[in-house]
Amino acid sequence: MLDLILAISHHLLIFGIFGILFAEFWVLRPGMSTAIAGRIASIDLWYGVFAAAIVAIGFCRAIFAAKGWAYYSHNMFFWAKVGSFAAVGLLSVPPTRAFIRWRKLGTAPDDAAIQGVRRFLHIELTLFMLLPIFAAAMARGYGEL
Repeated sequence: MLDLILAISHHLLIFGIFGILFAEFWVLRPGMSTAIAGRIASIDLWYGVFAAAIVAIGFCRAIFAAKGWAYYSHNMFFWAKVGSFAAVGLLSVPPTRAFIRWRKLGTAPDDAAIQGVRRFLHIELTLFMLLPIFAAAMARGYGEL
C-alpha cells in the first residue's frame, strides 16, 4: 500500500508542477500588468513547494517502495531523470528571482525582461519532457549499469 500511495503522490505532484510551469509560461507575455506579475510570483512559490515534495517523495519511493534502492541506484535512467529534474530546478532560479524582483518593485516588467524569463521557462519545459521518457525506460528495466 505504501508503494501505491507514494506512486500516486509522486505522479500527482509531477502533473501539478508541470501545470504550474506551463501556466507561468502561458501567462508571461509582453505587456502584462503589474497584478499579473505579482500573481506569477505567488504561483511560483507553489512551484518550489511541489519541487521539494517531488524530491522527498521520489527518494522515499526509491528507498522504501516495491523495487527498492538496489534497483534504482544502478539504473542510468533513474540518474538521468534525477539529473534532468535538477537541471530544471537550476534553470528555475533566474525566473524565480525575476518574479520576486517584479513583485517587490510593484511595476510591470519590460518586454525584454519577459522574453529573457520566457527563454528559461521554454528550456525548462523542454527538459521536463525528458522525465516521463526516462521514467518509462526505468520502469521497464532499461538502463541497468
